[in-house]
Amino acid sequence: MRVVIVEDETAAAVNLVSLLRQTFPRMEVVAQLESVTDTVEWFSENEAPELVFMDIHLADGSAFSVFEKAEITCPVVFTTAYDQYALDAFRVNSIDYLLKPIKESDLRRAVEKLEHLTRAGMGEYSRRIGELVRSQRGAQAFLVYVKDRIIPLKTEDIAYLYSSNEKVAVCTLKGEHFPFDRTLDAVMAQLPEEGFFRANRQFVISREAIADISVWFGNRLSVNLSVEVPEKVVISKARVPEFKRWISGIR
Repeated sequence: MRVVIVEDETAAAVNLVSLLRQTFPRMEVVAQLESVTDTVEWFSENEAPELVFMDIHLADGSAFSVFEKAEITCPVVFTTAYDQYALDAFRVNSIDYLLKPIKESDLRRAVEKLEHLTRAGMGEYSRRIGELVRSQRGAQAFLVYVKDRIIPLKTEDIAYLYSSNEKVAVCTLKGEHFPFDRTLDAVMAQLPEEGFFRANRQFVISREAIADISVWFGNRLSVNLSVEVPEKVVISKARVPEFKRWISGIR
């Protein structure tokens, strides 16, 4: 079995390779990658392996961004020191989610699950995971990274998310700003639909942050928020009916 390891901590990578060799001698580690950039590049130039072990928090961003930049069709086992990412992990090709330090028993379980799914068919597994994700839509909190700190940001505290030059920032109802390593599309897949609206390509706005709404040129709407914004939040003419239904609570 060809395996790829994505891990930016040298000690953790060495430990995982050692465990794999001891537990599954026939496994071949074909690549050890350390960053989102390296991983995207490798998958664009090489044949997919049978399995990937991937740390979630990499030096240059979240591992989930890899799935937005490259086509990953093989099963993935996520490895991390944090347990807040479980639902995110199942939104992609994850078959398991291992907390560090990884134990041999956990590693065996993950590989045995892959073997079982291969026999049963990954299609059925993906269908069931899709149902799980849809049933649990609506994240309670996101993690934002500021230098060497990890800050849990509650969904209810978000005023808006803003995208500019392929970079996303999140602003809280208190006016705090944080860089965010997810695309607006990825975030919208998690946010509760009744509380957030994709206003345009630049903004996702919170119902709680809306101060008032003005009629704008060309039958558009201008949404005024309770916090400062880098540019005017404009709802296009085509999306005005959808926005009105959302703000009125009509589905």
